[in-house]
Amino acid sequence: MQLATALNQMTVPGMAYADFLNLAAALGCIGVEVRNDLGRPLFDGADPADGGAMARDRGLRLLGMSQVYPFNAWSDAIRAEVRDLIANARASGAETISLIPRNDGQGVANGERQANLRIALKEIHPMLADAGMVALVEPLGFGRSSLRSKQELVEVIDMLGAGASYRLVHDTFHHALAGGGPLYPARTGIVHISAVTDPSLPVDAMEDAHRVLVDDRDRLGNVEQIAALLAGGYEGAFSFECFSPEVHALTDPAEQIARSFEFIRSGLAAKAA
Repeated sequence: MQLATALNQMTVPGMAYADFLNLAAALGCIGVEVRNDLGRPLFDGADPADGGAMARDRGLRLLGMSQVYPFNAWSDAIRAEVRDLIANARASGAETISLIPRNDGQGVANGERQANLRIALKEIHPMLADAGMVALVEPLGFGRSSLRSKQELVEVIDMLGAGASYRLVHDTFHHALAGGGPLYPARTGIVHISAVTDPSLPVDAMEDAHRVLVDDRDRLGNVEQIAALLAGGYEGAFSFECFSPEVHALTDPAEQIARSFEFIRSGLAAKAA
C-alpha cells in the first residue's frame, strides 16, 4: 500500500548530510527531518538556504527542523533558541520546527506542568504567527516527562486559540510508554516510528537507546497505531526516528530500513484485507 515515508536524521546520525538526503531519496521518502543535536551544525555547516535546496533538488521536502529543549522551561535563553530555529527553518524552507518538553523529572506536578506549558506556548505563538511557521510539539511518554498527555497538550493549545500554529507529534514509542490515549490524527503534524524488540524489558524501563527498526518482534504496536491513525484520516508522513546504537552501527541502513518499511506496509495490507 501507499505510505508516505520519511527519515529523521537521528536514525543515521553519523551520516553526512548529503548522504542522508541520498539515502532518503533512494528509499522513496517524501521528506526528511534535520536536527541540531547531533554534535555538529545543522546541514553540516552549509548555509540553511543551500541545505534546503539540496533536499529539494533530490525531490525531498524538509518536513521539520529539531529542536528546542526544554521549551516549557521558559526563559530568555529559550526564547532566543526558538527565534533562531524559526529563522533557520524559514531560510531553509523547513515546514516546521520541533519543541521538546522538559524530561528530567522537574515540572511534572499537576497544575505546575500545565501552567508551564501554557506560558511557553503563549509566548511562542506570536513568534510562529509572525513567521508563518508551525511548531510540532512532542509529548514524551517517560514517567519523568513534564508533558506526557496529548489531551493535556490539545486542551492548552485550544485554550490559547493557537491551533493554527501548533501540531502534535505522534511518536509510537512515546504513545506506548504513556499508556495510549486519544490519537488526534487531524491535529497530528508528523508520526515518528520505532520499535522496541527486547522481550525482557518492562515498559517503564524502555529508553531511547532501545528504539530500533520495526519488525515482527515489535512490542509497541506500530502497525496497529499506524492503521488507527490512517483510519482516523491522518495523511502525513511516517518518519523513522531510531536512537539505538545498534541501528546507528548498521553498515547498510538502506536495506534494513527498506525491509522495515515493507514489513509495515505488509502488516497494514493484511489488516485491510
